[in-house]
Amino acid sequence: MPAIDVAFVKQFEAEVHEAYQRMGSKLRPTVRSKSGVVGASTSFPKVGTGTAAAKARNGTVPVMNLAYDAVECFLQDYYAGEWIDKLDELKTNIDERTVIANAGAYALGRKTDELIIAALDTATREAVSTVAGTTDTDPLTKAKVLLAFEKMGDANVPDDGNRFAVVGWKQWSDLLAIDEFVNADYIGDDQLPWRGTQAKRWLGALWIPHSGLTKVGNLRYCYFYHRTAVGHAVNAEVTTDISWHGDRAASFINNMMSQGAVMIDDAGVVRMRAKE
Repeated sequence: MPAIDVAFVKQFEAEVHEAYQRMGSKLRPTVRSKSGVVGASTSFPKVGTGTAAAKARNGTVPVMNLAYDAVECFLQDYYAGEWIDKLDELKTNIDERTVIANAGAYALGRKTDELIIAALDTATREAVSTVAGTTDTDPLTKAKVLLAFEKMGDANVPDDGNRFAVVGWKQWSDLLAIDEFVNADYIGDDQLPWRGTQAKRWLGALWIPHSGLTKVGNLRYCYFYHRTAVGHAVNAEVTTDISWHGDRAASFINNMMSQGAVMIDDAGVVRMRAKE
């Protein structure tokens, strides 16, 4: 990390550096999340599908015999700390404590997304076939997106407003070359991506660009998924503690959290591998 005194000399540089960081987690609202977990792990229940059947007059009601399962999610503690020298604080004309504390909080927010992305990376269903536009030699094409959409439907993933798609920024640019994604004739004025670059709705899903998706070789792993397919658990939300250390004549700012993420239902996730 650059020396703290850099911020004293270049206030604008410090402010820009902070502004360029992703402001917390972008993916936590898109998955099944629960807070207040006690212990080192928690379980997310997974319920199978049932089958309806006819019943004879005065006969017993048929039982669906649902399959119940539980997916365990392990939690891990994460920290992001920094020393702030007292004399440095006196020389600067910005609130150095706030800058460092926010930077630590944003770092932990990015860690939350890393945990969720790691869970998504365990997916086994992929939108890859021999059809033109869907191979690993292709970027994120309309054919690849429609294949992922098809696989979601084939798996009976609910189209209930809780579908999401997360792509890299190169893939977001690929999408902007697709008429159905950007043309008001297809999606209406209210869904145009030009209104903001953080998210837009298309094909019944909320599409989100993200800079932290896994890249293997020249392939970026993008995902089409349902909220209930991935679980995120929180033991301790992001908190900040500031303490003074006289022997160092400095304050130590400690940001910490305890969280975890896990794949709950692989059928609710489709990976789109895009050449980048």
